[in-house]
Amino acid sequence: MRNQGLGSWPARRARMTPDRVALSCRGRDLTYRDLRERTYRLARALGGLGVGRGDRVAFLGPNSPALVETFFAAGLLGAVFVPLNTRLATPELRFILEDADAAVLLLGEGRDGDGLPGRHVPAAAYEDLLASGSPEPIDEPVSQDDVCLIMYTSGTTGRPKGAMLTHANLTWNAVNLLVDVPFAHDEVTLISAPLFHIAALAQTLVPTVLKGGRAILEPSFDVDRTFDLIERERVTVMFGVPSMFGFLARSPRWAGADLSSLRHLLCGGAPVPLPLIRTYQERGLTFLQGYGMTETAPGALFLAAEHSVDKAGSAGVPCFFSDVRLVTPEGADAGPGEPGEVYVHGPNVMPGYWRRPEETAKVLSPDGWFRSGDVGVADEDGYVRISDRINDVIISGGENIYPAEVESVLYGHPAVAECAVIGVPDDRWGEVGKALVILRPGATADADELLKYLEGRVARFKIPKYLEFVPELPKNAAGKLLKSPLRKLYGS
Repeated sequence: MRNQGLGSWPARRARMTPDRVALSCRGRDLTYRDLRERTYRLARALGGLGVGRGDRVAFLGPNSPALVETFFAAGLLGAVFVPLNTRLATPELRFILEDADAAVLLLGEGRDGDGLPGRHVPAAAYEDLLASGSPEPIDEPVSQDDVCLIMYTSGTTGRPKGAMLTHANLTWNAVNLLVDVPFAHDEVTLISAPLFHIAALAQTLVPTVLKGGRAILEPSFDVDRTFDLIERERVTVMFGVPSMFGFLARSPRWAGADLSSLRHLLCGGAPVPLPLIRTYQERGLTFLQGYGMTETAPGALFLAAEHSVDKAGSAGVPCFFSDVRLVTPEGADAGPGEPGEVYVHGPNVMPGYWRRPEETAKVLSPDGWFRSGDVGVADEDGYVRISDRINDVIISGGENIYPAEVESVLYGHPAVAECAVIGVPDDRWGEVGKALVILRPGATADADELLKYLEGRVARFKIPKYLEFVPELPKNAAGKLLKSPLRKLYGS
């Protein structure tokens, strides 16, 4: 095949195991033969709409076969897949679509394109679009270095940036994962975390397809349905953020649930609390956890199962084909026990941000080392614990919340003179946002009014849980806001 990218994977897998079930969703099964034919049809139909090499194909909707088929069909054409976060508000989605200059937007169940630019394919028209395309094979030349997808990640400057990930980035990430996790050909992978996030897409769907397993796609996470699926479908692999696993452990069904089929529990998106790790260990279940980010496709560090007890709480060591340095502010390598910023290098590291050369230059060195903005500390054995975040990002239920985004919207309220958003601990979500506000002289507004002002302007998960009025916000001599003192004063 001339197509060396992920778009060729359904065909490659279908020639090996055509009758194996590839995708299951709400009682509907698609074999790898079905997936190959449907991605060919969709690719040809998209081509008929004028989509070609390098064009961006966006998808807005919950986990579904349509999302997966769009991902692979774009790869068949040499186009670029742009998955959109369904939790974003309309202005945020509009910005991303305009920034990506998407050629077409496919809409999943329950979504409409009101207020969004460009050509839309509504969910009701999806099967008709598919039927309009020929099932004849496509073998467009696609190299491993071509961009496969652009995944937008919130920016510290208040605007999201599109991390470009190549076919090689995603392929090598899958190889890294399979070195550490013995995925088998008969895996039944439950994917209820959203595929618009890199971990669900690259750590669960992609390796499952590579090994020829079956992916069960769930539009959303539900505790009882998760237990039902594990027991009925004999699920072997599950990915989730810590809050999802916490919900399961706190359920009345936890003690009596049949979890005997589970082989691999992949957990990421935020640090895993030690009590949660122990709760699962007591059931004979082991978390496979690590550390990464969208820009590294995502795996950078991984904690293997055999060290899940003695190194519990650590993010592990560098993945096989990746390298990680901990760098001091002076630019030297940090020694054991010494904090340093996490730098990542390897074939899984993105080539840069879409149309953001200056932003790319800030985080990616000429020789390919990516600056994460996170602080880690390694022990004598090289196991890294992520200890802090340089860029003040709040991780709430696995979602990244960048204070600058929320602050920039709050400043639009006429009563707000100054504001700052910090993360505070939360039993359910790990962290939630807390807004600290100074009102303009003579202005009046209460907390409910200001929080309601954010509705529809930012995604609901970004709206702070708390808002407090404060007399002043600490700044340095240059007038820059100091978040560290705020966390000490108001972070509980």
